[in-house]
This record gives sequence, C-alpha cells and structure tokens, in this order.
Amino acid sequence: MALPCVRHTRRSRRPSLLVDVTPSRARRPGLTQKTLSGLTVMDSLIVAVAQYLLFVILLAAAVIWLFLPRPDKVGLAVQAIVSLVIVVVLIKLAAAVHADPRPFVVDPSIKPLFTHPVDNGFPSDHTALAATVALLVMMYRRSIGPALLAASILVGAARMAAHVHHGQDIVAGMVIAVVAVAIASATWRWVRPRLPRRLTGSPLV
Repeated sequence: MALPCVRHTRRSRRPSLLVDVTPSRARRPGLTQKTLSGLTVMDSLIVAVAQYLLFVILLAAAVIWLFLPRPDKVGLAVQAIVSLVIVVVLIKLAAAVHADPRPFVVDPSIKPLFTHPVDNGFPSDHTALAATVALLVMMYRRSIGPALLAASILVGAARMAAHVHHGQDIVAGMVIAVVAVAIASATWRWVRPRLPRRLTGSPLV
C-alpha cells in the first residue's frame, strides 16, 4: 500500500525586522482622532514650557533690571552673579553625592517628549536657574517676582510631565535657588556699606 505523500512547509524562524513605530497613544483602544489631536497639542505645550519658558523668565528679568534705579541695578547685578556662581557649585555638589536616573532610563517604556541626554537628572538645573532669577527679581519688584516664581515652578512641572525629571530633582532645584539667593543677599548686605558710594550708586547723605 502506497503511503500518501505529505508535504511539510518549512516556516522561517527568522525574527521580523518590522518594527511598529505607531505612537503608543495611537495604539490605545477607544482613542478618537480628536482625542489624539488634543493630546498632541498638550504635549507640544508641555515641551514649549519645559524648554523655552526659562528664556522668557530671563528676558523678563533683564527688562526689569533695565528700569531699576542705579543703586538697585548694582545690587541686583552683584547678587545675580554671586547667586549663579553658588547655584553652579551646589548643582555640581548635589549631582556628585546623589544620582537620580531620568524617568525614561528607569523605565524604558516611558518615552520623553523631547530628546534628552541619558545623564543624572538630579538636581534640575533649569528649575534652579529659573527660581534663582525669580527670587532675585522678587527682592526688587514684589509685584512681578511671584509671577516669575510661579513660572519657574511651572518649568519644573513641565519637565516632569515631559518625563525628563522626577519630583525630587525639581524640589532640589528649588532648594538650591533659595540657598543661593539667601547667601548672595546676606553677602550683599554685608559688602554694600563697605563699598565706595560711586560703585553702589547710593546718594550722598
């Protein structure tokens, strides 16, 4: 009796080279195109705040400085230089004693909203710089300073929402700003009376 001829089809076991590049939000069931469009707009807003609001704060501070009286101009400039030096030193020290990998490094399934180096996220230098500038302005313009401080907090929140920082990075940046401005302010109060009046711009008594 002749055996029936059975043909076996050999399947290739090579892994597929095709990669699904569809954004994760687009693959979620139940999301309409309108919802996806809204999410895209929100992501764009988060990226804009996280990356560019700092420059708006710096520009606002520069404009405010231009309209200050001469004594305040000198005081703010000196305290700004001292504060920024302290901020840089404290950021370096904080990063040396504590490491906090970026959220997208801790969890590879998380995708940052913009390209960012894979480095230590602690502390947030953007938040530290923005808060330092805001606190300095607050000492001379109490009506505008709080708005800039709120903007600096918004910078930190946006960088968290963009998945490039954790909460502790933002808090550390704020603390560094407070310490730096406090030291700079105390230094200026001690130095100012000892400087020639022509340097401080103080009127003769």
